[in-house]
Amino acid sequence: MIYDIRHVTTYSYESPVGFARCSLRLEPRSADGQRLVSHSVDIRPRPADRTVRHDFFGTHTESVLIEAPHRTLRIDSRSRVTVCRHAPGRAAQSPAWENVRDLAFEAKTLGPASPIGYVFASPLVPVQQPVTGYAAASFPPASGIVAGAVDLMHRIRSDFKYDPKATVISTPLNEVFEKRHGVCQDFAHVMIAGLRGLGLPAAYVSGYLRTIPPPGKPRLQGADATHAWVSLWCGEEIGWIGFDPTNDLVVENDHIVLAVGRDFSDVSPVDGIIVGSRKQKLTVAVDVLLVE
Repeated sequence: MIYDIRHVTTYSYESPVGFARCSLRLEPRSADGQRLVSHSVDIRPRPADRTVRHDFFGTHTESVLIEAPHRTLRIDSRSRVTVCRHAPGRAAQSPAWENVRDLAFEAKTLGPASPIGYVFASPLVPVQQPVTGYAAASFPPASGIVAGAVDLMHRIRSDFKYDPKATVISTPLNEVFEKRHGVCQDFAHVMIAGLRGLGLPAAYVSGYLRTIPPPGKPRLQGADATHAWVSLWCGEEIGWIGFDPTNDLVVENDHIVLAVGRDFSDVSPVDGIIVGSRKQKLTVAVDVLLVE
């Protein structure tokens, strides 16, 4: 699959902003069955300084400094990506989850691909007994890790309602779990918390999902959105596998990865600080177009 992706983020301010410093994580990864062909980011007003680094997780992160007074900040990211993954079947044979858990804790490296970095609690994903207990029902003794993850993903899709008005990014995990309402980042956080409570290495993935309009309906420009799902380490032979609890899908070629981290706080596409006053408005428009 070859995709063209356009991701436009616009901040509108009630009064002029005199200073802004932003971190952009908008360049899709080249790894795990995915290859970046081209990428560019146009920023208005033009930054006084732009620097690039790769964070601990390997994410391409651009730091942007804007010193010109402005009432609108527009960040227009465009990428072309090829994707070719072969996900295991939902009933695929896999190692017992207890064996994977033990191997993860025996890891001897601390690099971004090492499972040990994704076993413990993180800022937005605390390990909580009710969530661990919920996940444990999907992992009976000696059962395969892929089958357990598929079952947990399916249960979250069935038990939780997608509701964009139910939560914000600061809504605590326990509140999301009690409400059983939220959005993709909430469902990913719940699944990650349950897996980590069992000692399994689970990462948060930020990216895009190709959407197909209903038959006879036109595809609306800018109607796509950023998405979130879970990557689970399934042992040395299988490696990392993606699970999308929002859609009950094992991740294959309709998902495009932007960044991987412990939770949303590691991978936010745009964040930063401004010096200004009064209200601001954020709008995001995303297009994911299949080229070939």
